[in-house]
Amino acid sequence: MISLLTPDERAGYLDAVARKAAPSFDFFLFSLLAGALLGIGYLVDSPYLLVLGAMTAPLMAPLVGVSLGTILGSTQYFGRSLGGMAIASLLVLFSSALAGLLGRLWLPLEMIQAHLHSQLAWPPFLVIGIAAVLTSSTLVKEDWQTSVSSVALAYGLFTPLSAAGLGLGSGVPHLWPDGLVLFALYLAWATLLGAATLAIMGFRPLSLFGYSIGGAIALVMVLLALAVGGAGMVVGGQVALPTETFTPTSTRTLTPTASHTPEPPTATPTASRTATASTTPTITLTPSPTPIQALVIVGEGFNGAFLRDAPNGRIIASLFNGSIVQILGETQLDESNRLWLRVLSLETDDVGWILQSLLVTATPPTTDTPPAAEGTATPTP
Repeated sequence: MISLLTPDERAGYLDAVARKAAPSFDFFLFSLLAGALLGIGYLVDSPYLLVLGAMTAPLMAPLVGVSLGTILGSTQYFGRSLGGMAIASLLVLFSSALAGLLGRLWLPLEMIQAHLHSQLAWPPFLVIGIAAVLTSSTLVKEDWQTSVSSVALAYGLFTPLSAAGLGLGSGVPHLWPDGLVLFALYLAWATLLGAATLAIMGFRPLSLFGYSIGGAIALVMVLLALAVGGAGMVVGGQVALPTETFTPTSTRTLTPTASHTPEPPTATPTASRTATASTTPTITLTPSPTPIQALVIVGEGFNGAFLRDAPNGRIIASLFNGSIVQILGETQLDESNRLWLRVLSLETDDVGWILQSLLVTATPPTTDTPPAAEGTATPTP
């Protein structure tokens, strides 16, 4: 353990670890290549290319350097490693944005993988946490070598960042800046767990800065998590947040129309004159049609559905499970004989087309029409 070393041995040991964590030219070059492969993988919707992009990514040693600078309170280690991670992240973002510009030639594209990796979910948190712990613990060992944990860490961090770059270049909504916010959240999470791992292994803050910077990172992570969860755009119903319950509300607006038709009195000259006047008011009730609302409900394994500008057309919005839409009444069959409905999203105010099979409608209860009021008055002079 490092706590058993003498001050001189500790200083030499920390310098050796810091040299391993320092970013190099290869780190930046392979980050650029990884971003390009991830962007192409999103364009062709291939998870295999995404895995290849993560395997091409460099060793995530600078991220451990950020954790090391955090736990030691060393501005030198922290600033150098954080600067290296920032440059590598910009290269991934840039190369993915170029892929997004190239993808404009074939839009609209499904890009399901890009939307999935820009949504907040629990499995990435688990994988990134385990990978950060393993990468940090192996980096400080003298026999440190390439490990699967670094690939898993690169996959967890670079996939949402690449999705953000793809959205920035292609203009596809809900990828930028959702993916960028998600990357920042995952980066803070990996940094905190890496620092905690180093602390358990005997590394301790040498100054107050070590505690303060760790607390600042934790605060940033909490704020990002609250911002993402409050926006509700990248959660998608797979996290432990309150699930919106759909309650159909039927509202009928009755507009009474009074039609008054008086009959003229009829006088019959007889021995006894009797004048009869009959007044019959008629009330016609005209109910206004109630808007039909529906819930977006997709099968297990999916977070939601896409809203398109036409049947099988360009994606204009993402509607997650539990989203409420209003059916506008227009329908259309596509070449596969599937029924599409034109709807209005009550959450994003987007109007587009969605498959009927992805919606669950609720029939509002009918309200009996009140009987028409009738009255007859026969005055007797």
